[in-house]
Parts: sequence; structure tokens; C-alpha cells
Amino acid sequence: MSEQLEQLKKRKEKLEKKIENEDFKLRQSKYYENSKKRKERSRRLIQKGALLEKYFECEHLSIEDTESLLKMFAHYVNKQKPEKWKKEND
Repeated sequence: MSEQLEQLKKRKEKLEKKIENEDFKLRQSKYYENSKKRKERSRRLIQKGALLEKYFECEHLSIEDTESLLKMFAHYVNKQKPEKWKKEND
């Protein structure tokens, strides 16, 4: 009886370790996925910021001044934007 109990305990320990390993792999996978998404977003924001500076010639403006400039033209741009570039939920 005690031999069976020992075998069951060992089996339980192995299964718990396996669960811990799988949990670690899952957390690691989520971390890498989130990291990849953050990098993609950062790259996109940098590219769009570069285009903003290029076409609006606003590299000399502060963040606050750039925001004010964009606010001035946002309504007009959004109204003139082709349908294919508008958000689907608008």
C-alpha cells in the first residue's frame, strides 16, 4: 500500500512540474507576443512622426505646438478623407 502511495506521490510531483513548465511557456509566449506588438507599434509611430515632420515641416515645433497644429486641421482632414481610409466604425 505504501509503495503505491509513493508511486502516486512521485507521479503527482512529475505532473505538477509539467504543469509549471507549461505555465512558464505560456507566460513566456504571451510576453514575446506583447513585446512584438509593442515593437511594431513603436515602429509605426516613428514612421508616422517622420512623415508628419516631413510634410508639415514641423520638426522645429514642440510637442504642444505640433498638437495645436494638428487640432487646427483635424476636422478638415477627417471630412476630406476618402472613405477607404476612414475607420470602419465611423
